[in-house]
Amino acid sequence: MANYLPHTESEVNEMLAFLGMKTLDDLFAHIPESLRIAGGLNMAPGRSEPDVADQIAHYTSRNKSTNDLVCFAGGGAYDHEVPSVVRALASRSEFVTAYTPYQPEVAQGVLQAIFEYQTMIARLSGLPIANASLYDAATALVEAVNMAAGATKRSKLVISAGVHPHWRQVVRTFARGTGHELVIAPLRDGVTDWSAVNCDDAAAVVASYPNYLGVIEDMAAARHVATAAGALFVVGIDPVLASVLKTPGTWGADIVVGEGQPFGTALSYGGPYLGLFACTEEQIRRLPGRLVGETVDVDGRRAFVTTLRAREQDIRREKATSNVCTNQTLMAVGAAIQLGWLGTEGLREVAERCVAGAHYAADVLTAIDGVSLAAAAPFGREFALRLPIEASAAIAALAVDGILAGLSVAALAGDEDAGVADPHHVLLVSVTEKRTRREIDAFATALGKLVK
Repeated sequence: MANYLPHTESEVNEMLAFLGMKTLDDLFAHIPESLRIAGGLNMAPGRSEPDVADQIAHYTSRNKSTNDLVCFAGGGAYDHEVPSVVRALASRSEFVTAYTPYQPEVAQGVLQAIFEYQTMIARLSGLPIANASLYDAATALVEAVNMAAGATKRSKLVISAGVHPHWRQVVRTFARGTGHELVIAPLRDGVTDWSAVNCDDAAAVVASYPNYLGVIEDMAAARHVATAAGALFVVGIDPVLASVLKTPGTWGADIVVGEGQPFGTALSYGGPYLGLFACTEEQIRRLPGRLVGETVDVDGRRAFVTTLRAREQDIRREKATSNVCTNQTLMAVGAAIQLGWLGTEGLREVAERCVAGAHYAADVLTAIDGVSLAAAAPFGREFALRLPIEASAAIAALAVDGILAGLSVAALAGDEDAGVADPHHVLLVSVTEKRTRREIDAFATALGKLVK
């Protein structure tokens, strides 16, 4: 395999030295032994492509998908129904093979689809401007805090521990290069304690609505903190629940970010996904990625073009607040199709089914001796359960019964970023509109037997 790597030995050694490691094996030491293939692939050289595919299938045959398991896992990626109309239209060659909408004379259909997508995201966020999408929610949050830093000329970022741990980890990684200072506001019983941190001179105050434990926090407190500090208020949303909750724009958000995977994108082993991004008009010149606008052509006909953001950010190089000049067109088109198919009432019905299912699940699961909610605060379609056994052990055992029970908060966030005590015993459970009462009851029965 080494013969096909483009990096020289000296380049690899330089990378390892920078990371404080001695060998490439150290680079992958964090991967549990149980997930590694003992002895390597043990694959003979010179095999044909079908033979290689067959060998790889042998190694992956123990993996199960959500078609094989009843899925109660969430944490940013959800097992929602993807309507047939979404798959049929989004997979058309005009969308799948189109490269870029830079040239409006040949891309009116794609540009209009993106424009419609932007309009729908603007409505969900309650803000007037939405871009043509970003890579995922984590990179959208990076762009949001960069925008705030550029607008305020400050470098301090105050982020709630309720913001998804992966989003925060990506921001932390980028901050090593940008020099931003991260201050994490802790959770108290599932709710952000803004009084525990100093928000003076902050560029951004970042909250999540709901937070990653599923708790629906009062955004007025976060808005007050941001206003007092003269910071931009950034809100991370669950776009499904956004259809039934007060919009972040109404709360006074300056920037809204979120993960658009629930809108027409399958779980797909974690990607590609869809970063949602919206902002106030005051920040439009700092907007990352693309922005499609409506105009008229020389004949007075309605037309669509990329506008206001046509690379002027990127040519500024290190002085730019963003160097992103692309978007997730295919996923954005799929989201627009699903949102158009559902409509306002349909999306609200999906959200209400999720919330009703989650609260029923919480009731029957907490009726089990030793099982309780990890936070007493109100929640939406996701909630954290405290178990008498480790969450990872429960997940592994219930998978045998065909149930993907949820996510271990310790595995998702680690001990320091979890925001809850003893995260190894906390299970994050999510319910989508696909889950039935029978499936939830079966989950409760299986968990009850397990912890007895």
